[in-house]
Amino acid sequence: MEINGLTKLYGIIGWPVTHSLSPLFQGYFIEDGGINAAYVPFAVAPEQLGVALDGLRALGIEGFNVTVPHKEEVFRLVDADADARRIGAVNSVRRTASGWQAANTDWRGFSAVVKGLQLELQGQDVLLFGAGGTARAVLHALAILKVGRIFICNRNAQRLAALMKHAGHIYPDLTCLPLAWTADAVAGISRASILLINTTSIGLQDGQLFPFLLSGDGAAIDAVYRPDGVTAFCLAARSGGREAVDGLPMLIAQGAASFAWWHDCPLPDCSAALNHIEARLGRAPLYLPGWSGL
Repeated sequence: MEINGLTKLYGIIGWPVTHSLSPLFQGYFIEDGGINAAYVPFAVAPEQLGVALDGLRALGIEGFNVTVPHKEEVFRLVDADADARRIGAVNSVRRTASGWQAANTDWRGFSAVVKGLQLELQGQDVLLFGAGGTARAVLHALAILKVGRIFICNRNAQRLAALMKHAGHIYPDLTCLPLAWTADAVAGISRASILLINTTSIGLQDGQLFPFLLSGDGAAIDAVYRPDGVTAFCLAARSGGREAVDGLPMLIAQGAASFAWWHDCPLPDCSAALNHIEARLGRAPLYLPGWSGL
């Protein structure tokens, strides 16, 4: 699309942000929707966050996504919706007459992948690795999906305790159980869980291996994505006989939810966007049967 005086500007803030794929698929959504807009990355150092939000508003930016490490700090500086308040973090912000309004679409992105895999989770056990901001978004989605028990496993005992306290306070009817970061503990729960989820950073660096064997029937969803689609978690899950997807579908689906929220339009075609990005990255296509027309 040609940029002119009427072009509305959107973007993403993070530190770093050079690796972000958001401009690729947001640009695809903009072009496919015939919207006069542009989407660009903004590298914002943590100590400049407050100044950056004022600057974005002064420049007339209509909306922006938030990635690490700013999701929880931006939450404290904006008017967050009910879902974001329960999660305690935001990843989508839009301009209003009274200031910045924010939402969290990470949980919607995760739920979309569950739908894509055609998983029925109600009453089922799941195993969640991680205890950070993404884990909180996933926990929110799992509560809405009415899962049975959630076993939460994390390397840092203090962060695990904080997430357990958060879950008990926000979701009192949800059964969350801490799980030791040991091979024996993980092996038994893995076999009994219909879905395994990784929200840790394991796999972001080249050569990393997931520390546990992940056996059992069912599926696995990794929040980490890599250009080739092969993450340490996905490798471990597939070796154990599970269907596994990396974080690219979740990333695109949360971005689609942000796009629809900003532009007050129907949800863009996530399946077409996934195919577009896969082709750009030269990676093998994922098949998500439930994404037809999503």
